[in-house]
Amino acid sequence: MPRHGFVRIAVCSPRVTVGHPAHNAAAIVAQLAEVAAADVVVFPELCLTGYTCGDLFRQQQLLDAAAGALATVRDATAGSRQLVFVGMPVPVGPRLFNGAVAVQGGRIHGVVPKTAIPTYGEFYESRWFRGAGEGDPSTIDLAGERVPFGTDLLFTAGPLVVAVEICEDLWLPIPPSSRAALAGANLLVNLSASNEIVAKHEYRRALVGNQSARCVAAYAYAAAGPGESSTDLVFGGHCLVAENGRILVESPRVGQPGAALGGGWWASADVDIERLDGERRFISSFGEAARAAARPSRQVSVAAPSGDLVGLERHVDGRPFVPADPAARAARCAEVFGIQCAGLARRLEQTGWPEVFLGVSGGLDSTLALLVAAKTFSAAGRPLARIHGLALPGFGTTQRTSSNARKLMAGLGVSAAEIDIRALCLDTFRALGHRPFGIDPTGLDLAAFEARLAGLPAADRHDLVFENVQARERTLLLMSRGFVLGTGDLSELALGWCTYAGDQISMYGVNASVPKTLVRFLVDHVAGTEHAGTALEGVLRDIAATTISPELLPPAADGGIAQSTEDQLGPYELHDFFLWGFVRCGFSPEKLLFLADHAEFSRPYPRPLRVRTLRTFLRRFFAQQFKRSALPDGPKVGSVSLSPRGDWRMPSDADSRLWLGEG
Repeated sequence: MPRHGFVRIAVCSPRVTVGHPAHNAAAIVAQLAEVAAADVVVFPELCLTGYTCGDLFRQQQLLDAAAGALATVRDATAGSRQLVFVGMPVPVGPRLFNGAVAVQGGRIHGVVPKTAIPTYGEFYESRWFRGAGEGDPSTIDLAGERVPFGTDLLFTAGPLVVAVEICEDLWLPIPPSSRAALAGANLLVNLSASNEIVAKHEYRRALVGNQSARCVAAYAYAAAGPGESSTDLVFGGHCLVAENGRILVESPRVGQPGAALGGGWWASADVDIERLDGERRFISSFGEAARAAARPSRQVSVAAPSGDLVGLERHVDGRPFVPADPAARAARCAEVFGIQCAGLARRLEQTGWPEVFLGVSGGLDSTLALLVAAKTFSAAGRPLARIHGLALPGFGTTQRTSSNARKLMAGLGVSAAEIDIRALCLDTFRALGHRPFGIDPTGLDLAAFEARLAGLPAADRHDLVFENVQARERTLLLMSRGFVLGTGDLSELALGWCTYAGDQISMYGVNASVPKTLVRFLVDHVAGTEHAGTALEGVLRDIAATTISPELLPPAADGGIAQSTEDQLGPYELHDFFLWGFVRCGFSPEKLLFLADHAEFSRPYPRPLRVRTLRTFLRRFFAQQFKRSALPDGPKVGSVSLSPRGDWRMPSDADSRLWLGEG
């Protein structure tokens, strides 16, 4: 399948025998066969000899055997496009370096020496090795080849740019990988022999993740395993791959429950080089830092990965806005709710704490907005009676949502009122000369008009004016009273699923950057924390379980909701997935669909539905930008926002045909 920017990385911890290079080369070659689908393979520090050889590093016999072992590994890569990194002692004149050797296609492509040579605690490397520094040669002879040598080497294969550091280098205040990233490296590899002690794996995990985030890069860390364990030290074999702060995969390790004691582990993951490069272009400060602080580098060209990718070795979260772990999800909901409340409190403080008005429909979005308002007023010691919830039932309002709206306002203790907008809308239809669904309203009272509506076949219930008049009547009634709190969410704004100068307008939109998939969890979260054990908890749970609908079309024959937004537009879970990938990551439609094919959603979606929903998202996203260009203020709560004053600036008349593949 097409790569879509993915590169497969394997990090390996072979079963090493200390002081036996030939055995170690055989173990490495065997492990290369296990990870044959990987594009880049990283082995540990000094893996050809063993890290714990001590004074044996002063023996020429060991150094000669290491060179022979390297030749074995090199020859095993003949005809392969795998870029392989192995560690070994590298003699250069009177000095001995701890080196990382890059091999591919039966050739040695370069050697990167270790910079930081630890001599503290259990480490005594300076007894044998010298750190890289000024005056080092730019090329050396190794295993019968003249090869590049130095910490300035970058191994390039098309868009993939690989830099190398060794173990302790990562522990420096400014690791070599930081400067390499500024010079263009998007994959940082570390050959390590970090020993295992209590809780060190937690620190190592954080270090690797944080460095990948600071460098906006992928980071592959391969650690020596229990075969190295000798005398006073135990090595854990902890291998990791991270991408921009996220740990994609990690191997078993010594001390982990259920892990075998012998080692011989590996792990692999697909890193998204295309996304990393796009992220760097987006973060303008990264480019400025690169211009100011990048080190000079030498580019070593290596063969690019093959054109095909077999499967996808990474987890693709179908709900990128909603953490899967319940504890993390609860923490996310609490944080988002707190940000919403803080944003509203500041706006109300600025405007002198006016009375607040909002339409309460009994649906998800207006419920969340009302919960935010109630919490904000309570926290500030302001009377809840100054919050005015207005129920505005129209032609599509059902008994369930209407009842929940009343119970919600009563349970929260806010001021509540109700205005039936149907007669007002009927008057507006007459004034406009509009015939909803072909029905002439002249001379019809409300009961007769609704009787005619009820007789319409479901297939004929399409009338945009009929829907928009209801939305604008509601806005008129709210705006004529005072400070209006907007209720629309991020997903609706992305799709333009709102009426211009209707529910699109308010004085402050508290939900403006909260996606629909998160709104439901937020309402559930507040139900279980702020109102646990009360009657209101049950009301909130029922609202969270209600079909998402604008309720602008007449109810079904059984009185239930007839107008399902998701039946019309496609599942919000898919729309939010595409929204995140398109806006946050800049992915192409082809890549969005590829990722959707591999994503873990809450339920299966047939591929025709995924394709149809993606096309709906793209068409509406482009066509409805004019509504987003006139958005009211609202708090940014996550990494995606469509505010024209913040994260998203797009011309309202941009052509969508390139993205839709229509020429």
